[in-house]
Amino acid sequence: MHACTESAELGLYTRPAYNLSRADSTHPVILVCEHASRYIPEALNNLGLDEAAAAEHIAWDIGALQLAEQLSERLGATLLSANYSRLLIDLNRPRHAPDSIPAQSEIYQVPGNRELDEATREYRRQTLFKPFHSRLQTLIDERVAQRQAVRVVGIHSFTPVYYGQPRPLEAGVLFGQAKAYAQRLLDGLGELPLKVAGNQPYKIDPLGDMTVPVHGDARGLDSVLIEVRNDLLRSPEAVSRWAGYLAPLL
Repeated sequence: MHACTESAELGLYTRPAYNLSRADSTHPVILVCEHASRYIPEALNNLGLDEAAAAEHIAWDIGALQLAEQLSERLGATLLSANYSRLLIDLNRPRHAPDSIPAQSEIYQVPGNRELDEATREYRRQTLFKPFHSRLQTLIDERVAQRQAVRVVGIHSFTPVYYGQPRPLEAGVLFGQAKAYAQRLLDGLGELPLKVAGNQPYKIDPLGDMTVPVHGDARGLDSVLIEVRNDLLRSPEAVSRWAGYLAPLL
């Protein structure tokens, strides 16, 4: 812990690492939104990004928090959501993954993350990453101890264009071991006029993902990550529509 106290960022992270809603819910689903916020402390000057870039998808999953909040309300389910930008540290990456603290995200360089010393990296892990995942673990532990059913569901969004290539996919259900649960979601979404697929536009990788492999698969719990294209989550009406699609299936 001594190295953490030497970080130049000491004391900057005054907000809680996460928000927690409906902690005492008995609904089996625990909703997780790791990329809910674009917030970066003012002293860090958007990590060297201009304001437009700092508002883009590289900093957060646009629309994901609003969708997660609607699902939480409709289901009466617990929601754990991040309070800081994933550019500071990505909560859905293992601590030592190469892109845990990205120096580049897609086409954007992130100057404030280049040449970070280990003290600062560890300070972000201890201040932002550890509290989030410790709280999620505790939520799960408490329910398992009470022999309650638990399903861990990450809510994300993705860009309509990636490295210049359009993405016609509208939604994906990402999974590792929870094949039956994922298929139930895919079958339900497949009955709607939507372009959906399993393990697209990404795949769960135990070396590159955190929530599903660690909090779900490793514990033998159903766990999936839902991705919705972010241009489909740009208005309250659109978010409500997707919440209506997903809530009955979860």
